[in-house]
Amino acid sequence: MKYFVPILGAICLVASIAFAEAPTADQVLAPAKAKAAAEHKTIFLHFGASWCGWCKRLDAFLDRPDIKPVFQKYFIPVKLVVQENDKNKALENPGADALLKQLGGPSGLPYSAFLDAKGALIVNSKRDGQNIGYPGQPEEIDWFIQMMRKAAPNMAQDDLKTIETALRSFKKT
Repeated sequence: MKYFVPILGAICLVASIAFAEAPTADQVLAPAKAKAAAEHKTIFLHFGASWCGWCKRLDAFLDRPDIKPVFQKYFIPVKLVVQENDKNKALENPGADALLKQLGGPSGLPYSAFLDAKGALIVNSKRDGQNIGYPGQPEEIDWFIQMMRKAAPNMAQDDLKTIETALRSFKKT
């Protein structure tokens, strides 16, 4: 009996973690807005899903050791999960689909938007009405660079060049 209560407690803890819902879009964005306001930065919000190969490529790009510090100098990166398949529905951030639509999507994933510290849209990843997704083609890269210039007008030219060069070194197939 003396082991029953701790074991039951451990089982309940594991079950609550396993069945915990993803945080809502508001719960994810609130600290990002506060941080963006405090640090005078722009929010880079991108929407993705576990099944989306280009979303994974964007995540990997943003996490690269040459890109991450440059990006974090000007932006607060935030990811929201949307459009998951039935198996991974629990990964979705409740409210993210509505926010995606509010910001001009859906039009394929990944979908990106730069927001001010209050959450207002500055620019999204739609170029001529089409989502660029992961910027892999020259015209998509051009638009992504324009997005960054609009979202962070004081971004150093060397930092922009670092991101642009990295994007242009990848060929989209």
